[in-house]
Amino acid sequence: MNAPSLPELLTAIRDCRACADLPQGPRPVVQAGKEARLLIISQAPGSKVHASGLPFDDDSGDRLRAWMGIDKTQFYDPAGIALMPAGFCYPGKGKGGDLPPRRECAPLWHDRLLSALPNIRLTLLVGQYAQKLYLPRGFAPNLTEAVRQWREAPGGLLPLPHPAWRSRLWMARNPWFEAEVLPDLRERVRQALSEV
Repeated sequence: MNAPSLPELLTAIRDCRACADLPQGPRPVVQAGKEARLLIISQAPGSKVHASGLPFDDDSGDRLRAWMGIDKTQFYDPAGIALMPAGFCYPGKGKGGDLPPRRECAPLWHDRLLSALPNIRLTLLVGQYAQKLYLPRGFAPNLTEAVRQWREAPGGLLPLPHPAWRSRLWMARNPWFEAEVLPDLRERVRQALSEV
């Protein structure tokens, strides 16, 4: 049995109803193109993204693009950048913010989507849920230490904090992120997107 083409796979992901019990219903959000060279694995869409259906269509997306040194045109070009959250649907609100990504998504879709993206050169692990999925067990005890050890992350992975509004407070406590990580991130993004 042949694996589905990338367009067929993206349609299957967008049609997924594995989380039909979500408070606002399922609306999987994903972006990918066969030639994509940069992959962003994030947490899960927020309520604004759920409403628009466009990944990172909120303040956190503006902050992430600024960190990466790219504009919206580059960010939303699936020929360069693929976006694959740990949970494809908005999980709903909890006591301290959005609920964690649903656990069904990654096992259902990640391996299939990754196998359909053969040209990925750099993977940004945005937030603790993406890092728990893809960094080796024991790599770092928490998100801050994972980001602090970005140079030691295995082949092509780069851990980042989530760019939500709270990241401004985190950045104020960790000035090395802006001074050291962001310049390296921008250079790695530039190299990944310029590779032929």
